[in-house]
Amino acid sequence: MKGTVYSKEGKELRTIELDDAVFGLPVNDEVIWHAINNELANKRLGTASTKDRGEIHGSNARPYRQKGTGRARRGDKKSPLLVGGGTIFGPKPRDFSYTIPKKAKRLAMKTILSLKMQSGILKVVEDFSIESGKTRDLAKLLDNFGTPERTVIILKDDDQRTKRAAANIPWLSYLSYNRLRAHDLFYGRRVLLLETAAKNLNEFYNKNAKDTEQKTGAGA
Repeated sequence: MKGTVYSKEGKELRTIELDDAVFGLPVNDEVIWHAINNELANKRLGTASTKDRGEIHGSNARPYRQKGTGRARRGDKKSPLLVGGGTIFGPKPRDFSYTIPKKAKRLAMKTILSLKMQSGILKVVEDFSIESGKTRDLAKLLDNFGTPERTVIILKDDDQRTKRAAANIPWLSYLSYNRLRAHDLFYGRRVLLLETAAKNLNEFYNKNAKDTEQKTGAGA
């Protein structure tokens, strides 16, 4: 499929060949859901903790005698039914992370890229780098592509100066072409894909697909 390359000023420059297997796939809602939930689960700290009645500090003695008072029997003041008592089935520290198949994760990324391309949200932009590393220089460049909104920039490499400039813009996320995040990409209202990153994505996903086929064939 053909795509349009935009200049840093937001004007059309030329066309670029984009792989249909990366940017022209039908939308797969299920695999996107799994990829996003996997990322959110892996980010959870799992540090929430409560004390049960065995961990509460206090006496094991009954607060009052068992019979003759007309009230319900009480074992001790640490009962979950009393204020200050233990918690019933409360959370404990745990690991929420899990893995999903690599093929499913790659398919999710390609599906999201296709969705953004088909909806006109994704734009291929000529390569740029914020050499000054200043936020205001990057903000001026982004103004050429519309009003401030949730934006994702897909970089062609580990551009530290551009990342430094983007760090102070709350509605801007930056991703490397080989380390995409489904959550940021899916919820981005504007996706700017650098021209070299677009070519790298074509090669990256095609290479992974060939490697998977070779391993599958060898295993068979």
